[in-house]
Amino acid sequence: MKAQLWDTLNFITKLRPRRLWNAALVTASYYRSKWSGRPVQWGLPMTISFEPTTACNLRCPECPSGLRAFTRPTGNLREDFFRHTIDNLSKHLLCLIFYFQGEPYINPGFLEMVQYAHRRGIYTITSTNGHFLSEENARKTIESGLDRLIISVDGATQATYESYRKEGRLEVVLQGARNVVKWKRQLRSRTPHIVFQFLVVQPNEHEIPDIYRLARAIGVDEVKLKTAQIYDYAQGNPLIPTIERYARYARMPDGSYRIKNKLLNHCWKLWHSCVITWDGVVVPCCFDKDATHRLGSLRDVTFQGIWQGAAYRQFRTQLLRGRRHIDICTNCTEGCKVWEKA
Repeated sequence: MKAQLWDTLNFITKLRPRRLWNAALVTASYYRSKWSGRPVQWGLPMTISFEPTTACNLRCPECPSGLRAFTRPTGNLREDFFRHTIDNLSKHLLCLIFYFQGEPYINPGFLEMVQYAHRRGIYTITSTNGHFLSEENARKTIESGLDRLIISVDGATQATYESYRKEGRLEVVLQGARNVVKWKRQLRSRTPHIVFQFLVVQPNEHEIPDIYRLARAIGVDEVKLKTAQIYDYAQGNPLIPTIERYARYARMPDGSYRIKNKLLNHCWKLWHSCVITWDGVVVPCCFDKDATHRLGSLRDVTFQGIWQGAAYRQFRTQLLRGRRHIDICTNCTEGCKVWEKA
């Protein structure tokens, strides 16, 4: 609880009058759009996901990076482009997520970019598969000022872990977490807030209690149980958990499956956040993994021009009229996420 309280207080220290005013504008415009059925967008996004790279060392079966299945260009985010974009948006941003697809630590300039955002007082988050948290990278991670580090640990034994994290090595991940905890203590730093994220699928659901024990033993601050997005779910899938509360999909009497949650015709993400790919394409959210809904490119137009532009207005209008007609929305549900102290 102490670690969670400090993380909350740390986030509060990032608040500034301009950021709070922008958040109020964004929230007001979202509710006005929701109630009127017509898109209104005031302010700039409160949260941005920036993609450091599309490359990944693993081959997870439900991930485009792991499957090497992108049709869009692949590559690494350039530091000069990142700095220019953040200089433009930092006064309004509450949170910067250094993740979309790929493994962030593969980009050699990743931690320098984290440090750049940190110096501008932005709360920073990344998600990693944990294979690159060497002693050196662990120390640099602490020194970068990163606020939250999410480490994917989808099994408590190697056999279970590699059933989803193909070509991954659990002990490397656990040692990486130990390295970060060690350097966090050695440098007397309260950041980053370290999270073990456990993607619950049928092959690993029996190890949920074990992941809490591992987290406590290592000194991780929090454990997050996350439901899995599965693409081919309609006729069942061996990844769908048998523990119903951890499944995004409900089994029907005829044996088929459907998404549990209703697709309501509004979406907070479309008003308060967006995703920027490594090469500067702005897409609506993290469900557009292959960047099929391109709302503009920062190589051609300013961010403000894209955010208030015709493509964004059209997408928000379409969403308010019916999410079931937008392909990336039809498999979108946050399902059940459980956060607990390690």
